[in-house]
Order: sequence, then C-alpha cells, then structure tokens
Amino acid sequence: MIERDDMTFPFAEYQRRLSELRQRIAERCLDAVVITDPENITYLTDYQTTGYSFLQALVVPLEKEPFMITRALEESNVFARTWVELTRPYPDTGDAIQMLVDALREFGLGDKRIGYERNSYFFPAYQQDTIHTSLKEAKLMDCFGIVEEGRVCKSAVELEVMQKAALATEAGMKAGIEACEAGVTENEIGGAISAAMFSAGGETPAVMPYVTSGPRTMIGHATFEGRVVQPGEHVFLEVGGCYRRYHTAMMRTVLLGEMSDAMYQAQEVMKKALDTIHSEVQPGMTVSDVDNMVRNIIEDNTVGARLITRSGYSIGIAFPPSWDEGYILSLKQGNSAILKPGMTFHMIPWMWGVEGNKTCGISDTIVITDTGCRSFFTMDRDFTVKPAKSGSGEFINISSARKPDTTEAASARDKETSKHSGKKNEKQSANA
Repeated sequence: MIERDDMTFPFAEYQRRLSELRQRIAERCLDAVVITDPENITYLTDYQTTGYSFLQALVVPLEKEPFMITRALEESNVFARTWVELTRPYPDTGDAIQMLVDALREFGLGDKRIGYERNSYFFPAYQQDTIHTSLKEAKLMDCFGIVEEGRVCKSAVELEVMQKAALATEAGMKAGIEACEAGVTENEIGGAISAAMFSAGGETPAVMPYVTSGPRTMIGHATFEGRVVQPGEHVFLEVGGCYRRYHTAMMRTVLLGEMSDAMYQAQEVMKKALDTIHSEVQPGMTVSDVDNMVRNIIEDNTVGARLITRSGYSIGIAFPPSWDEGYILSLKQGNSAILKPGMTFHMIPWMWGVEGNKTCGISDTIVITDTGCRSFFTMDRDFTVKPAKSGSGEFINISSARKPDTTEAASARDKETSKHSGKKNEKQSANA
C-alpha cells in the first residue's frame, strides 16, 4: 500500500476497511476475493472512473498485497487516486478475463479458494463462465456482500462527506423550487437544479434530478422531457446531491396555484410520517418495524393515495444507474435486519395517486445515531405554494395556512366576491 494524504479519507480509514475485509475473508475460509462492483472498489481504494463498463477488478488476497486489473486507459486512475501499487492493465485489443486469470496465477492464487461477486452488474455471466473454465484448478465461490457488510454502517469521516453531499442536494432543491413557474419547461427546472448543485461543490450524481409536472408525476421514475409546466399544476422534484461518489437525496413538491384540501392532507400525512421517523426510529428496530410504521401512516388517508414502494433504502456510495444502496438494505416488510448506528437511509413516505392523478413527495436522508436518528438537511418540508399570477419567481412556503374551508371563511369570501361583482356591474352600466 502506498501511504498518501490526497485521497478522500485519511489513509488510516482505508487501512481499517481493508483489515476488516480480510477478517471477513478469513471467516469465509477464502484465500482471496475478486471485487468487481464499482462502489465496492471505490470504498476500498478511492478508485473511480466512468469507464466501469470495461472489466475492472480489485483482487484482495488474505495476506499478500492487493492488485488491480483495469483497461490500460483506466490505469491512470489507479495511480492518481489510490493506494494500490500493483496493476495489470489490458489493452483495448486484449482479453480482460485472460489478464485476470493470468494475474491470479502470477500471484500464486491459481489453485486457491477465491471469492467473486456473482451478482455484480459489471461481471456478466459470460465472463464468469470463462473464469470458471479457465481456472479449473481453483475453487471459485460467491462472496456477495463481503464488502457491503462494511459499507452499510458509515464511519464518522464518511458522514462528514455525506454532509457535503447534502449541501449540494439542498442547493439544487432550492434552485429547482425557485425555477418552478407556469410557462417554464421541466428541462429548465432540471438545469437550474444541476447548476446549483455543481456550484455548491457537488459532483456528477448517479442520477440526474427527477422533475415531473402535472399528469407526468404519475409516471414512475420519469424525469424532465421538455414539457411546459401549466398554471395550476404541481411539480414533483427529487434531487440527489453527490460528493466524492457519496449521495444524499430529498423529495419536495411545488404547487403553482392554490393548495387543495387533498394536497393539504397529503402534505400533513407525509410530514407526520417524517416526524414519527425522527421521534421513533432508533438502533435495535427491525427494518420491517420501520416500514410498517411509515406505511400505516401513509395508508391512513382519504385522498386515494398509496405508498406503492419500499419506505426507504440505504444510501451512500453510488455510480450510475442508481444513487441508492437498496440492494444492501431496503426498508420493506418481512425484512428482519436490525438498525445500527451509522446506517444511512433515504426515507421516502411519498404519496402516489392523490385524487387519482397526482403524485407528490416529501422525503429525508437520515443517519441512525446511538440514541435515535437525525437528518442531513435543514430545509423546510412543507409544499411550496406559488400564487398563480406571481410571474416573478418569488415563492412562499405555507405550513399550516391552508386549511379546509370553514363556514366563516367561505361567508367572508362570498361577501368579497359579491362586492367586486357589484362594482363591475356599475362600471358596465356607466360605459353603456
């Protein structure tokens, strides 16, 4: 290992991660592991590239020095970013799997017990088949989750990096809310979000912002496609800020006009769910307990909305195509995993199908603490309500001002309407 002081975390952090990984390697009675998941390689070495569609592998022996297999172009990332000393690059005209097989033999692992990530997106079945037929003298075993066991609970320095990602998330969300106006395109809103995130120190996220308006909010995982936002519609925003590949995410909702009773109830139900999360979630609870708690609150509504997904998922290191670590841990029914300090989750008590044709959301990214949980954010959770004829880009936040009409309020409004109608009739008579 090359000791250096220009990586994302202190050198001691990577030493700890590698040491704990080797303990798990020994527990599984393996001699080495071949790590191909981009997030896991980043976690262990600080290596990153957008070129992960080409085979890249970090081989960690139980005792000897780790080494990397990369495309020749990507070897520069090893030298520029990581503590790794040994590399075996392959040219674009070469055979990546053959290079991996040759390196395993070169370093004395050709006949050993080797773990590999059988479910890795970037170690496809045909490559796995080739290594099985090429290394017949070795015993190859699935080691899925061996790195993720360390990733699921974030260290203090990881939480500091996630807090920087949260600054980018909030900056992007504020800019997106500001940009929401009738007459603008969803693309313009998405552009404002992205520019603000990057200006705040954020980096390219695993997923660009989700921006949908009006009826398009009912399309799962749709994002901006040039649609012009119409007066009286609502806009659904979901933003994931990134810093050094670590992410935080949040949902917010903007109303361009009055808040209906149904949307007000949706807002209050989601706020209740988040308030309950912050008051009740703590170490020792099961994932299923948390999901049931959130789901029961969301389902108790009279506006036809449902929580049709999991109620949250682990979040942290991510590359495209997704910013979540949900494959490590998702909050859903029947999962008996226990919450532990340092776990980080994007909590999504969103509501699909309000009044049958609207989706809205308020969400939060939290970390489990020793005694409960806390948010990475400081932004207000209420829907942002903009007057239908503002046209100025200014907006107002309404927390409890919008209530179902009372008899007194309705009577006062009717009197005001009658007064203006009378003046209008007098003016028309005079003009006649």
